[in-house]
Amino acid sequence: MRPPTGQQFTITRTVDGRRLRATITEVAAALREYLVDDIDLVEPFPEDKRPAKGQGIVLAPWGGRVAGGDWTLDGEVQRLAISERDLGNASHGLLRYTAYRMLEHDESKVMLQATIHPQTGWPFLVDTFVTYELTDDGLVVTHEAINAGTAKAPWAMGAHPYLAVGDVPAEQLTLTVPAATVFTAVDLIPVEEVLVDEMPASAPDLRGGRALTELDVDHNYGGVEFHGGIATSTLLDREGRGAALWQDAAFPYVVVFTPSDFPAADGPRHVAAVEPMSAPANALNSGQGLVWLEAGETWRGQWGISPVGL
Repeated sequence: MRPPTGQQFTITRTVDGRRLRATITEVAAALREYLVDDIDLVEPFPEDKRPAKGQGIVLAPWGGRVAGGDWTLDGEVQRLAISERDLGNASHGLLRYTAYRMLEHDESKVMLQATIHPQTGWPFLVDTFVTYELTDDGLVVTHEAINAGTAKAPWAMGAHPYLAVGDVPAEQLTLTVPAATVFTAVDLIPVEEVLVDEMPASAPDLRGGRALTELDVDHNYGGVEFHGGIATSTLLDREGRGAALWQDAAFPYVVVFTPSDFPAADGPRHVAAVEPMSAPANALNSGQGLVWLEAGETWRGQWGISPVGL
């Protein structure tokens, strides 16, 4: 049987006697699994299944949603295909079902490439690249985009990993995200950026850590606090072991999504997606965080996941 997500690219590395392993899929360049020995640091999905709820995929050339699928370019309305029918939005970019080309694959690294061609609502040509590499510090993910067209092109992107600490239940996990602001939203479309202190419990302040089972969140956060150019979120068990997701300054936003009905392989689970974002949802309309690439210009950003105490 051929996997529904295409070729599977496995990378490995041994660090201090511990084996790191990650598998990335051809379709959507998704992070299908990432383990330290036999401990999952992201929620995995089986080779014979499709990813659930955006699990592990690359979001480009926008993250989140475009309200109604419409945005305006030089006074002309651009109409993207509606991919989220219930809310009537264009969701999670244009590469969710795209097969990437493998450019390089060795024991500890794989580099994939996909081109976003002009199409309805998107009159631009952009080459994208993503490299997954296992290092002594864990998994490093590098994204690049090159405007291959002749006109200036908008750019935003994100990633959609769900953090995990092996089979530790949600009741024993704490989520920490260093974000000082959060966006109010209507039907998941950001409306206003406010201090986390001003939001109700549905979008709590996560800077001091919150028990995962207390959270029912699906919000864009901003005001991400960087130290030495890096911002770090964690999902840890009661002994302080788990996963640390870091993002560089190219990703000044983060989406936090904590569904309690995530369809894990062993049944529904309460999980935490921590999604590094270069711009909040609906950036093609709001302009917030949106980058405009000149012809031939390159954008680059990095994030990664490191084991903590494992």
